Amino acid sequence: RSINWKVFGIYLAAGILLTINWGVYVYGVTSDRIIETSLGYFINPLVSVVLGLVVLRERLRKFQWAAVILAAAGVLYLTITLGAVPWISLILAVTFAVYGLIKKLAPLGAIEGLTMETAVVLLPAAAYLIFLLSRGQSAMQFGDAKLNFFLLAAGVVTATPLLLFAAGAKQIPLTLVGILQYIAPTTQFIIGIFIFKEPFNEHKLVGFILIWLALIIFTLDGFSVYRQRRVNAAA
Repeated sequence: RSINWKVFGIYLAAGILLTINWGVYVYGVTSDRIIETSLGYFINPLVSVVLGLVVLRERLRKFQWAAVILAAAGVLYLTITLGAVPWISLILAVTFAVYGLIKKLAPLGAIEGLTMETAVVLLPAAAYLIFLLSRGQSAMQFGDAKLNFFLLAAGVVTATPLLLFAAGAKQIPLTLVGILQYIAPTTQFIIGIFIFKEPFNEHKLVGFILIWLALIIFTLDGFSVYRQRRVNAAA
C-alpha cells in the first residue's frame, strides 16, 4: 500500500517535538535545573489553552484570559529579574503543548500513533547512539548493571504516561487537557527544592506565584463551568 504522506508528516512532527522535549528535559534535570523544568510544565497548560483558542477556535472565558495574562506576566517578570529568558521552561512548555495539539488532531489510535512517532525518529536516534559508542562516550558502554537497568527502565516510565496521554487527549477538550497537567510539575518542583536543594530566591518565588495564581484561577473557572453544566444537564 502507498504511504499516506499526510499521516506520516503528522507523526514525524510529533516525534521531533517529543525528541526536543525529552532532550531539553534531560538536560535540565542533569544540569541541576529541575525547578526550571517544573516551570515549563506549569506554563504548558496555559500554552495549550492559547493553542486551543488560536488553532481549534475554542473560546476563552474572561477568567481564562486573566489566567493567561497572569502567566505571561510571571514569565516576563522572571526574564527581567533573572536577566535571562527561561529558555528551558519555554521550550518544554511550547513543544509539549504543540505535541498535545497534534495528538488531539492525529488520526491513529494511541498505541499505533505512539509506535509510529517513535519509529520515525528511531534511525536518527540509533545513529546518534552508534556515534557515541564509536567515540567511547556512551553511558551504557561503561555503566554498571544498575545504571544500565535504570536507563532502560526510563524508557518504560516515559512511554507509559505518553500512551495514556495520547488516549486521553482525543476524548476531551484541549483546554481540559491543560487543567490535568499540574501534578507532574508540582512533583518536580518539590523534588527540586526539598531533595536536590536547588536555589530558590525571592525573584523566582514572585514569578512562580504569578503563574500559580494563573493556574488556580483557571482551575476554579473550569470546575465552576463543569458544575454548571452538570446542573443544566440534570435540569
